[in-house]
Amino acid sequence: MKKDARYEQILKVAAKVFFDRGFDRASIRDIARDSGMSLAGLYYYFRSKEELLFLIQEQVFSDLLAGAKDRLDGETDPVKRIELFIGHHMGFFVRNITEMKVLSHEYERLEGEHHARIAALRREYYGFAEGHVDAALKARNRKGVNARIASLSLLGMMNWLYTWYRPNRDGTPEDVAAQMARLYLRGLLDTR
Repeated sequence: MKKDARYEQILKVAAKVFFDRGFDRASIRDIARDSGMSLAGLYYYFRSKEELLFLIQEQVFSDLLAGAKDRLDGETDPVKRIELFIGHHMGFFVRNITEMKVLSHEYERLEGEHHARIAALRREYYGFAEGHVDAALKARNRKGVNARIASLSLLGMMNWLYTWYRPNRDGTPEDVAAQMARLYLRGLLDTR
């Protein structure tokens, strides 16, 4: 498979088609037409609609995880790390909202090795989040809070952004991330 600017453009177009129509209703012909390619040209890059879905999800999860690791690198305060994690996730989500919706809604369409690969990336990202939540809980001696539930609650709160976020009403991604971080951390770490 050849990776070049056209490859990247096809992934973007395929994500938009899946976003607009859903994976089941989208066809490879829709993707070819919307990307301005012939079917033969599209098949030069990708073997199937399923492969496109897998590659979109693999790229998004890989970029999301790598960006989170980079963003938190060098920060030692566990609470600040959660704030940075939320900021990164929200910013990435807004910049890639089409792909993130596809990631959220079409994951179960993958099968076999594709499903296993994305499941592993999801576990790694969720584990990354949970590790930082757990570290903040320990640093604040916050017993009785399940780090798994707390981290999945955080991700759940952030991952529905595409259904409600309106920049002209809600502010910048940074504004939303800061407010979410305050709400989340106060609830997570409040010792009252």
